[in-house]
Amino acid sequence: MSKLVTIFGGSGFVGRYIARRMALEGWRVRVATRRPNEALFVKPYGTVGQVEPVLCNIRDENSVAEALQGADAVVNCVGILNETGANGFEAVHVEGAERIARLAAHSGVGRMVHVSSLGANSNSDDTYSRTKARGEMAVLDHMPNAMILRPSVVFGTEDGFFNRFASMTRLGPVLPLASAKTLFQPVYVDDLAKVAVMGVQGTASGIYELGGPEVATLRELVDQMLKVIHRKRVVLNMPHWIARIMAFGFDMLQKMSLGLISNGLLTRDQLRGLAYDNVVSDGARGFADLGIAPVSVETILPDYLWRFRPSGQFDAIMQSARKPGH
Repeated sequence: MSKLVTIFGGSGFVGRYIARRMALEGWRVRVATRRPNEALFVKPYGTVGQVEPVLCNIRDENSVAEALQGADAVVNCVGILNETGANGFEAVHVEGAERIARLAAHSGVGRMVHVSSLGANSNSDDTYSRTKARGEMAVLDHMPNAMILRPSVVFGTEDGFFNRFASMTRLGPVLPLASAKTLFQPVYVDDLAKVAVMGVQGTASGIYELGGPEVATLRELVDQMLKVIHRKRVVLNMPHWIARIMAFGFDMLQKMSLGLISNGLLTRDQLRGLAYDNVVSDGARGFADLGIAPVSVETILPDYLWRFRPSGQFDAIMQSARKPGH
């Protein structure tokens, strides 16, 4: 019988790419998610019965233990950018990661891959980065041979980065940016999945910082996105004090609505994190050490941002029709 990998958060943005690649490698894939009925799209990644979504909440001891039964390897992709209800940074990034690693070790799971974040630092000003760092330490306490992946901002068809900024261009002629000079090193989601597969198969272990071939400021990345979607917008670099007021307002709106309105724009914690560059550190192990040449942003963006162009998929035809002689 083929080997089994349990992927926590396997229906999420990153997890689904790992699930697809593990199925292609011939593994049975168990996708552990809080809403399995909304994760049925993962089933066609493999043959009948090869990829199965199962109900699991990483805050619950029993459901994690059940999801790990019979698994040969485990991948943890669960992470949040904004705290909502019981799903806080401490509960998800630290306690959840520790629970998965501890129960995996107890169940005799051979290998573990943990998706963390570039900039994870126990001394950071933002809670997100601090809890990411503590989650890494908790994983290594129980699974010392685990592979830890620290990607920069991840992009791809379902991303919450370029898609979010592109959707904002529909709201008006001005596109406000907080911390526009902060550096990023965007990594393509499928390149990240390739590395995770190597960890599951046992061909690599340890900590890897993953960034793509380009290092650019947030402003430069947004300008690149605007060229792809053929829209002209006034990109406004917001002063930090204005960004703080806006983030506070968005946070209060979420709090006063009891979480019914989620702050998906900018939180105060995210603003603190944006004060630091999000690039691979000198001397860190990365794609080159694994023999992988990461894909560039410009290669992928047109494949999924075309829908934000003024005429969508017909934009090239419309522009051609407007030219003299057509």
